[in-house]
Amino acid sequence: MVGRVAAVLRTPAAAARASVVLAAALLVALAAWDAFAGHLPDVGGRWDILVVAAVLFPATFLVPWLLLPLSTARGLPVLTLAAGAVAVLVDLAGLEGGFNSAKIVAFTLLGFWFVQMLEALTWVVLVAAAIPWVDIASVYQGPTKVVVEEKPGLFERIAVSFSVPGEDAAARLGPPDVIFFALFLAAARRFELRVGATWIAMTAFLSATLGLTYAFDLNGLPALPALSLGFVLPNADLLWSALTTKGRGGRRAPRQP
Repeated sequence: MVGRVAAVLRTPAAAARASVVLAAALLVALAAWDAFAGHLPDVGGRWDILVVAAVLFPATFLVPWLLLPLSTARGLPVLTLAAGAVAVLVDLAGLEGGFNSAKIVAFTLLGFWFVQMLEALTWVVLVAAAIPWVDIASVYQGPTKVVVEEKPGLFERIAVSFSVPGEDAAARLGPPDVIFFALFLAAARRFELRVGATWIAMTAFLSATLGLTYAFDLNGLPALPALSLGFVLPNADLLWSALTTKGRGGRRAPRQP
């Protein structure tokens, strides 16, 4: 029986379905954590950071990896809009934990959708080179600074939250952080880069960024530089090879099935 199950899961369609089911189960677990984390014992600031960086970040960003089979779906635009609509409905229903999980899905699918618009690896590299500077400007002088400082309630509604034990508080990442995590991960898959190493590097650099905000007692740091580095560093040799291939203009995305 075990052998039969393993044989079935070897088929791409079955493996994709299993991956999406696992993502759904993980989202339910994350929603449950958000609902009950405040009732747990308060473990203090350093342990809060450790819980978020070592447990919640990896668990949350495992969702985009598990949903990667959807990154090549023909109906992705419709699926993305549907996920956004579900998030709005869950919010209106007052289900905070479910709303957070729904936002993760909606932002992930939006990142996948953007990847489908990028025909060549050159475009992804240009995005990776540009967005850290845009994010830095936005966090310190631009729209992000205005929203966080003058409209904190709005930021809390649109951000993805990472609840800490025993407190009515959470670490938060803005929508672009989740969108670009999904974008770079899907780009690594689409252009045949190192998906696993990309996921590990982006997650680790995000965790390190969170640690720096705590160590230096900062309100926040730009997260997109960490994601760009997490995409570029583990794939540097492949990116260089693709971008310097004569007459190709960078590796082209394969045609969608």
